[in-house]
Amino acid sequence: MAPTLYDEKPEPGDLIEIFRGSYQHWAVYIGDGFVVHLAPPSEVPDAGANSVMSVLTEKALVQKDGLWDVVGTDEWKISNSLDKTYEPRSPGVIVREACRLVGQVLPYCVIRGNCEHFVNELRYGKAESRQVRKVGEVVMYAGLAAAAGVGVFALARWLGGSKNENKETQ
Repeated sequence: MAPTLYDEKPEPGDLIEIFRGSYQHWAVYIGDGFVVHLAPPSEVPDAGANSVMSVLTEKALVQKDGLWDVVGTDEWKISNSLDKTYEPRSPGVIVREACRLVGQVLPYCVIRGNCEHFVNELRYGKAESRQVRKVGEVVMYAGLAAAAGVGVFALARWLGGSKNENKETQ
């Protein structure tokens, strides 16, 4: 049995965050030991580097699986973290909607429509992904840092050029 970060038992409608190393996979608990999740072809427990292939796929299957089958040996936790931001839908609505989607092939995009977007849409009616937001922030800060570096370099060259011009005029 995979370890949990908390000794809590999930309730129907809870979001399950599964730590796969460099990313998190998400599922919604529907009761009786089962979850529903949006699974690109490479999404399997212990996929390791093979999970990177999910960025290349455009479709994913909505699956109903046992919680432990999805978790494998990875750590997981109940993560209803957007409850402070949005009002969760009722557990009955979440479970009913999740079960209705099982077996459907849906568009998949790691940036605009991944497994975290999927479960947040079910629980809150809002398709959001903190993972994507965090990556976007890192990219934005890296871009700002690069721009600042180029600016400092340009300023240094300009100042160096001004000193050379002053020496030539003397």
